Amino acid sequence: MSYYITPDEKNWTWVLERQCGECGFDASTFDPARTAVALRDQVRRWTSVLERKDVRTRPQPGVWSPLEYSCHVRDVFRKFDERLQLMLETEDPAFENWDQDATAIEDQYETQNPETVARELIDAGLSLATRFESVNQNQWIRRGFRSDGSVFTVSSIAKYLMHDPVHHLWDVGADVPQY
Repeated sequence: MSYYITPDEKNWTWVLERQCGECGFDASTFDPARTAVALRDQVRRWTSVLERKDVRTRPQPGVWSPLEYSCHVRDVFRKFDERLQLMLETEDPAFENWDQDATAIEDQYETQNPETVARELIDAGLSLATRFESVNQNQWIRRGFRSDGSVFTVSSIAKYLMHDPVHHLWDVGADVPQY
């Protein structure tokens, strides 16, 4: 199998301003206080994806398989857990760049074991959910900065985060929740 995937070079911060026309997620209606509950639901949904018989099958060349999307979602959970921790513990942190496409190639997403990915996704998702549960009322406005200049609050990063696993459920043809 070729490692090649079509690189995603979009700036997805627009999802904070309007509903996604593909997956239907609307960040403007998502209550960030429900992030932990939604993440636990996402963990359940993604572990189901990893049980599919076609988990390693790419729908077309250059498009990730359900396994590769699951690896990505696991890594998104890990990355956002790191970023949320920084936002809660550091004044106005700057986030390191993360090249998701390079990570997919370097970590050979397509060769990973679905059962291992499921365990890791559960751990990452539940850790992130627990961290969101720890956010107190005054912390929702704390800020963090992406290297491209995008500014997030804990509240907006929760909304931005939730689009990713929801959208990728749509990508793999799974049921998409309306949070």
